[in-house]
Amino acid sequence: MDEVLIGEVLRPHGIDGEMRVYPVTNSPKRFLKLQEVILRCGKTDQRFKIIKARVQMENVLLKVEGIDTVDQAEKLRGCEVRIDRSEVPPLKEGWYYFELEGMQVYEGDLLLGTLSQVLETGANDVYVVKGPKGELCVPALRSVVRNVDVPGRRMDVILPPGLRD
Repeated sequence: MDEVLIGEVLRPHGIDGEMRVYPVTNSPKRFLKLQEVILRCGKTDQRFKIIKARVQMENVLLKVEGIDTVDQAEKLRGCEVRIDRSEVPPLKEGWYYFELEGMQVYEGDLLLGTLSQVLETGANDVYVVKGPKGELCVPALRSVVRNVDVPGRRMDVILPPGLRD
């Protein structure tokens, strides 16, 4: 994965091409340190230099080079805001959700499937694993998830009794 999703353009903001962005990151202030973003609209990617970014309540207001009118910003409504993977700061411990998605999940030597989604619940996260027998919801608990090998794209689990049946 070369690019990481960090937000979505909601709508224009003001008259000078600024955009209101919904951040899908735990730290919207991350936008303030970026130099450029990639806007993905459908299958088209465009790189833009950031002129100004500021956090306003739960959204980010983003002004990029070359987008100078409301009409230009309106055309970007719904586009994904992405950054290069190299721009993502490393975590002190643990891993990002995007690093887990696409991982092969095993119980012993048995391939259960591919981790397709991470669901945030109140108590603990749940990993949705799609395999040949359908979907399996694996609780993200230390007692269940025994090993996560991000570079090797592999997760080893020990499922609680009755979960696979």
